[in-house]
Amino acid sequence: MEENLTPSTIGEPTLKSYRSAAKSALSGHWVNAVLCTLVFLLISGVAAAISGDGQSAVRSLIGTAVTLLIVLPLGFGYSVSMLQHMQGMADDDLVTRPFQAFKQYGRYLGTSILMTVFIFLWSLLLIIPGIVKGYAYAMTPYIMHEHPELSASECIDASKKMMNGHKWRLFLLGLSFIGWLLLCVLTLGILTLWVQPWMECSRISFYEQLKSRQA
Repeated sequence: MEENLTPSTIGEPTLKSYRSAAKSALSGHWVNAVLCTLVFLLISGVAAAISGDGQSAVRSLIGTAVTLLIVLPLGFGYSVSMLQHMQGMADDDLVTRPFQAFKQYGRYLGTSILMTVFIFLWSLLLIIPGIVKGYAYAMTPYIMHEHPELSASECIDASKKMMNGHKWRLFLLGLSFIGWLLLCVLTLGILTLWVQPWMECSRISFYEQLKSRQA
């Protein structure tokens, strides 16, 4: 039986409970979730393809520009779309919903670039600090969506505060998908279309728990 992620069971949910809550929310909605993920990954793949092998400076510059100006904001839109799905919004427009990020393009772009710069600067010290900061900023897209009154830096700070003492657990949640990620490799990435939304929704379950605990 799947564990219910309600405030009454917040003690210390198991990693399985996050995955179960996500799978339950996706049950009956896999087609739209997979198509939404496919669109996002195709656009990300195009940006990577444009960058090429790095031997062409022009292609690398164009690929970087596409990533910064399109893929990063769209990634925020994807995360917010899955958050809305987990919160019960009808998913009839889930496939195209990530593009709604461009309605707040400046805010999403500015926040994504700010996060990228911060993570890059921390990574200059050593790789580990950059990874740690990545987990500290992980809740930023969800906070941005639920608190439109906050600035980019305030959303990032709110994520850091929310993730204080919880970064390792979020890392373990991602690590719990390692077997599925290996299967993604064995299926030439095809299984990623199912695993990616499952992982995203599991992270959202994690977010909802933290939000309940810190309310």
